[in-house]
Amino acid sequence: MGRAVAHLDVMLEQPCTSIAECARVRTATGLPMKLDEATHDTTSLLEASALGCLDVVAVKLSKFGGLSAARRARDLCIYLGAKMCVEDTWGSDITTAACLHLAAASDPRFVLNTCDLSGYVAPRIAPDGPARRNGRIAPPTGPGLGITPDLELLGAPDLVLD
Repeated sequence: MGRAVAHLDVMLEQPCTSIAECARVRTATGLPMKLDEATHDTTSLLEASALGCLDVVAVKLSKFGGLSAARRARDLCIYLGAKMCVEDTWGSDITTAACLHLAAASDPRFVLNTCDLSGYVAPRIAPDGPARRNGRIAPPTGPGLGITPDLELLGAPDLVLD
């Protein structure tokens, strides 16, 4: 099937469990590959690059271990020449703001898209959280992530560090 549609502007999203299997499909079809679950750290990104199937990567904050780790993955993807979908496995206004900041701080030639995760959940936890307007979304401009979560809506913390 991949060879039959190779003339079209299509991409395969991780058709197999392992990077090695995805690389074999990439080689057999010639279609660009978006890797998701199989790429989650530096080692997996380097493996995918070495096997020639690192066209696009889903850089998910939680999958890589937080914003700092996702930033390091972003830097490696840019170095390796891979495009990215900057997103997360799920989220809220906080996660959306973090994804938008990471995407906006990246070389746009390497960002395929980012995701408005706030639109998938309710209630919204930050009244000043990012919102789509005319099909576009931008990172908030305030300090930090640029949002102010409604602490009353979030409830009491489970852990307080002194």
